[in-house]
Amino acid sequence: MLVAAPKPEDAPRTRAQPLSEIGCDSVGMPCISLAARVPVPRAARAFYHCAAACYHEAPMGRTAGIILIGNELLSGKVVDANAAYLCRELRALGVDVRRIVVIPDEVNQIAAEVAQFSGRFDVVFTSGGVGPTHDDVTIEGVARAFGVPVVRDARMVEVIQRFSGGNLNAARLRMAEIPEGALPMMGDGLVFPAVVMKNVYVLPGVPELFRQKFEGLKEQFRDEPFHLVSVFLSVGEGTLAEHLNEVVRGYPELMLGSYPELANPEYKVKVTLESKDRTYMERALGDFLARLPASVVVRIQQ
Repeated sequence: MLVAAPKPEDAPRTRAQPLSEIGCDSVGMPCISLAARVPVPRAARAFYHCAAACYHEAPMGRTAGIILIGNELLSGKVVDANAAYLCRELRALGVDVRRIVVIPDEVNQIAAEVAQFSGRFDVVFTSGGVGPTHDDVTIEGVARAFGVPVVRDARMVEVIQRFSGGNLNAARLRMAEIPEGALPMMGDGLVFPAVVMKNVYVLPGVPELFRQKFEGLKEQFRDEPFHLVSVFLSVGEGTLAEHLNEVVRGYPELMLGSYPELANPEYKVKVTLESKDRTYMERALGDFLARLPASVVVRIQQ
């Protein structure tokens, strides 16, 4: 029997402990940037400034990691479309994406990243390397990450048989192979199940199929929503920096971003304030606006 996706209230956390019990360090220290991944010292975690934007983020709620798999991504032959889509969707569901990596179609690298991500984040998504061809090795990599063999699953064989009109061959049967202990999970509108190994969701790399799979499963990931407000300002970051520092010091759990705009004549900087606590976010917004002349506020968007 195929497993139906659990309802949001029924979906168990797959981590050993809830995030609320083990704190922020369980998902790793904040980083200056995704590219650099330089740990920020504890004393400086409240605020950090990058060339493109200053951004303070306190991880909260359910966390996610994304592993993009494919030589074609690393060679530039294909431009990934799945990560940006998934980040937007997960954010709308209240899930905090903490890290994205791009790796080649190599079993050992897949295994290493899956093992690390599975222990660090509440939920992990892989994209790519799923199919009947020689370079589709994600299933093997996931199995190796958990120290289990790859097995042919009778439930998957049944689905493939129906899907192919009974025309089974070796290539199609390869699609029925999953890590031992994994679950073929069906969701709304799905004709072919997603393979789920503990907290790792194995999704295809083709964007249309990736989105179809995620749409069928996404409600199980829903968490408390993020509340976001954007403030558009007519002054530059040099004028705002100290005000931003003060807001972060006063509201250490706030996610505060500052994004300069060079080509838009309407405003020079967009500042975003975000929290899962709406009242907390609104207090921080009031404090920030009180520090600025009203004339520099172009507009506020919620």
